[in-house]
Amino acid sequence: MTKNDAAQNPQQPELEQEQELEQEQEQEQAAEQEQDVEQEQEQAADATSNASDRLGELELALSQAEQRVTDANDRAVRAVAEMENIRRRAAQDVEKAHKFALEKFANEIITTVDNLERALEIAAQAESINQNFLEGIELTHKGLLSTLNKFGVEAVGVIGEAFNPELHQAMAMQPSADQDNNTILAVMQKGYTLSGRLLRPAMVMVVKN
Repeated sequence: MTKNDAAQNPQQPELEQEQELEQEQEQEQAAEQEQDVEQEQEQAADATSNASDRLGELELALSQAEQRVTDANDRAVRAVAEMENIRRRAAQDVEKAHKFALEKFANEIITTVDNLERALEIAAQAESINQNFLEGIELTHKGLLSTLNKFGVEAVGVIGEAFNPELHQAMAMQPSADQDNNTILAVMQKGYTLSGRLLRPAMVMVVKN
């Protein structure tokens, strides 16, 4: 700017100072805005990092909770299974004890039935016998057989039926013109089953032609 220009426009220096001041203010504002943006970015990054850490903690807590639930369910299932096993074993033990007691009882009654049947055979061959005494033996014999039947005990071994090695024990073999081969010719001692299970095989003579 020349002296003539300054003389012609005395406000020119003031305008230049104002422009310079405005530029400085704009630069300061830009710097402040840039600093604010950087701070906001840092805060956002910190918030994102904190959120990520918190999310990781929540996911870990959820995984641990799910594992605890799974473990609790497994323990509950095992407890139920163990209770069922205990109940089943107890029922089996009771059933075995019942069968053992019933089998022992049946064998004792069968022995008495054998003795009564031998007594009846002897009485049938006797020349004279007290009829009241004989009737008492017969009634006792029938009563015991009825009791055995109530508890599922059945006699096996009938003359004329086919020989069954699962139920019969062959004591002797003999030919017979009246009966088929491999049938029972005579019963030496009756056998018994308890609810279909063999207690004692029948001792029999088998036809062998």
